[in-house]
Amino acid sequence: MTVTAKASPGARKAVLSWAFWDWGASAFSAVILTFVFSVYLTDGVAADTESGSQALGVALTIAGVAVALLAPVTGQRSDVGGRRKLWLGIHSAIAIACTAGLFFVQDEPSYLLAGLVLLAVGSVFFEFAEVNYNAMLVQVSTPKTMGRVSGFGWGMGYFGSVIALAIVLFAFVQPDVGLFGVTSEDGLNIRAVALFVAVWFLVFALPVLLFVPENPPSREQARGNFFAGYKVLVKRLVHLWRTDRRTLWFLAASAIYRDGLTAIFTFGGVVAAGTFGFSQTEVVMFAIVANVTAGIGAVSGGRLDDRLGPKTVIVTSLIALVIIGVALTVLPGKATFWVCGLALSVFLGPAQAASRTFLARIVEPEREGEAFGLYATTGRAVSFLGPLAFSGFIAIFDSQRAGMAGIVLILAAGLAAILPVKAPARQDG
Repeated sequence: MTVTAKASPGARKAVLSWAFWDWGASAFSAVILTFVFSVYLTDGVAADTESGSQALGVALTIAGVAVALLAPVTGQRSDVGGRRKLWLGIHSAIAIACTAGLFFVQDEPSYLLAGLVLLAVGSVFFEFAEVNYNAMLVQVSTPKTMGRVSGFGWGMGYFGSVIALAIVLFAFVQPDVGLFGVTSEDGLNIRAVALFVAVWFLVFALPVLLFVPENPPSREQARGNFFAGYKVLVKRLVHLWRTDRRTLWFLAASAIYRDGLTAIFTFGGVVAAGTFGFSQTEVVMFAIVANVTAGIGAVSGGRLDDRLGPKTVIVTSLIALVIIGVALTVLPGKATFWVCGLALSVFLGPAQAASRTFLARIVEPEREGEAFGLYATTGRAVSFLGPLAFSGFIAIFDSQRAGMAGIVLILAAGLAAILPVKAPARQDG
């Protein structure tokens, strides 16, 4: 597959190496945070599901606050020092170490705190790594190829999570005696999953560290200690407000619709089971097919990004998501969920990938780490919107189907917010 137009072998190698990080890292999100290990903590380790779920929510909330407060300054300092790849490696290594440490969390309540701490710390450093990874987009692409490279990276993440989930499901979770003879005694099969994910993440994180050059240091010198970076950050925000409000408006608008995009995947399985009567096996099968579909959409949308611009891709995707979401809200039957759910997946990837390129195209050179730190922070700041809309509409209308309407409303609000934001200028190179 060609990922850049007329790219040299070295450039293609850099793009593939960069995208492999997402292939490996996606297993942390899909397997550890979403589908497997978090469920093990709440259902297998905690004394009961309710208290375990509450504790998990608290731990991840604390982690989210830490990311929101620290991400912009960590990104800023990696820009200044020319150490973006170094910090990507360090943050990835800490996340991998925390993942491996989950192997020691047995299925007894006394291990719950240790599991939650490892999960929360791992998620914080995973997101710090993602800030530097996103900022490296400008190092492995040109203005002419940025859209397809970003889409290729998102697609690799989706495809990687599918492969990792399939391996975990058939090698560890389903069999009575899994790979290497592991069984479910003391939660060993799920603990082994943590080791598998740690190794998977490590192996696919290596290419970007070996084959992508480090970014050069910015012309601005680091001043003072870490906390002095907040003073610099405030000055930068004031400067943006005075000279480049488009960037601030984009950060705010994208935070809204990105939370809606996240909510689709977060609550998709719940809706499939609760409203449309999917079995657990059907939910897993749908998740695998949906990730494949989203990956194909991300790669295709990336090419359209380079031709039409990221704003066109974002707006088109959001319009389609709102229309399909409305149909899914009012139409009954499993067939409806399969058709509409997969159609939603087609437009998820392009919206996510184009959002990354939109910011990369408008940010000042040598400020990418700081900008993507703010991107993470604004996303965290409104991360309550999707869950609140979903649960709130259910509470108001006493129907899980109404919860889907709440998510559609968030997407529509994000669409309205992005419309006035000026698109990036077309560039060649």
